[in-house]
Amino acid sequence: MARLLQDPSKLHPSEWYTANKVQCATTESQKSRSECMTAESWRLVDEIEKTTQKTQSDVNKKLEQRQEEIKFWKRELDNKLEQIVHETEILLTFKNRLERALEGCKEPLVVVQKCLLYRQRRVGIDLVHDEVEQELVKEAEVLQGIIALLGRTLEQTNEQIRQNRSAKYNLEMDLKDKFTALTIDDYCASLTNDTPHIRYADNAMKLEGNFISPEDWINFSNINVEKADKQRNNSLALKALIGGILSQSANDMRKQCEMVNAAFRNRVKEVKDAKHKLETLLAMVMDEIVTQEKNIAALKKAIADKEGPVKVAQTRLEVRNHRPNVELCYDTVHSSLMSEVQEITKNIQRQVEIMQEENLRYRLLASFNGLKDALAQAQIELKALSRRQLSLEEEIKVKENTLYIDEVLCMQMRESVYINNY
Repeated sequence: MARLLQDPSKLHPSEWYTANKVQCATTESQKSRSECMTAESWRLVDEIEKTTQKTQSDVNKKLEQRQEEIKFWKRELDNKLEQIVHETEILLTFKNRLERALEGCKEPLVVVQKCLLYRQRRVGIDLVHDEVEQELVKEAEVLQGIIALLGRTLEQTNEQIRQNRSAKYNLEMDLKDKFTALTIDDYCASLTNDTPHIRYADNAMKLEGNFISPEDWINFSNINVEKADKQRNNSLALKALIGGILSQSANDMRKQCEMVNAAFRNRVKEVKDAKHKLETLLAMVMDEIVTQEKNIAALKKAIADKEGPVKVAQTRLEVRNHRPNVELCYDTVHSSLMSEVQEITKNIQRQVEIMQEENLRYRLLASFNGLKDALAQAQIELKALSRRQLSLEEEIKVKENTLYIDEVLCMQMRESVYINNY
C-alpha cells in the first residue's frame, strides 16, 4: 500500500536544495559576468568615442589641409591664367600689327611692279638696265622677302596663340575641378554629427572611378602651370621677335625706297642733261643746215654766173671755125678766145678750199675738185645734216618719253607710297 501511495516523479528534498543553490550560483555568476561586460562595454564605448573623436578631428584637420592645398593651387592656377590671358591679348595685338604690316606691303609692291612695267615702255637706247631698274628689282626682292617673313611670323604667331589658348583651357578646366573639389571639401568640413540629413551611404567605402595618388594630383596641376609658364615665355620671346622684325622691315623698306627715289632723281637729271645737250646739238645742226643751204645756193649761183661767158666764148669759137679757106686763121682773136675758154674752164674745174666759220665756234676745211664737185659735196653734207637732224629729233623724243615715264608716271606714283611703323 505504501508503494502505491509513493509518486515516482517527485524529487528528493536534497535535490531541491541543490537546485536552488545552483540557480543562485548561476545567477550570481551571470550577474557578475554581465556587470563585467557592462563595465567593459562602457570602457569600450568611451575608448571608441575618444578614438572616433580623434579620428574625426584628424579628418577635419586633413580636410583643412586639403582645402589649403586646393586654395594654394587655385591661386597658382588663377595667377597663371591671368598671365596667359594677358599675354594672349598682347599677342593678338601683335598679330593685328603683323596683318596691317602685310597689308601695308602690298601697295609698295604694286607700285614697284608698275614702275618696272612702265619702264618697259622706254624705247631705243634708253631701254637700258640702269641703276633705277637695278634698285627697283632690289626693292621688289626686299618687299617680297619681307612679305614672306611677315607671313611666316604670322603663322608662328597664330600657332603660339593656339598654344596659349590650349594652356588657358587646361588651366580653366583644372580651376573648374579645383573649385568643385573645394566646394565639396568645404561642405564636408561643415558637416558635424548634429548636421541634419546626414545618412548612411552603403557604397561610400567602394573606390569607384579613377582615383589618383596625391603625387599625381600635384603633378597634374604642376604640369599645367609649367605649360602655361612655357607658353608665356614663348609669347614674350615671340613679341620681342615680332617687334624687331616690324622695326627692321620698316627700316629696310624706307632705306630701299629712298635708294630707288635717289636713283630716279639722278636718272631724271642725267636724261634731262642728255636731252639738253641733244637740243643744243640739234640747234647747231639746224644752223648748219641753213648755212649749208646758203652755201649750196651760192655755189649754184657761181656756176650759173660762169655759164654765160663760157657759152659766149665757145659759141664764138664754134662760129669762127666756119670761116672759109685762108680766112680760117689762128689769129689773136682766136687765140684770145681759146685762152678765155681755158681760163673760165680752169676756174670752174680748179681745186677750191671752202672755209666756213660760224660765230668763231668751229672751222670746216675741205678740198673739192671744182665748183660742181663742191656743190655735189655740199648737197651730200646737207643730206647728212638732215639725217642727223632727224636722228637728233628722234633721240630727243626718246628722252622725252623716258622723262615722262620716270618723272611723271613713276615718281609721281611713288609719292603716294608711305611706310608706317606698324
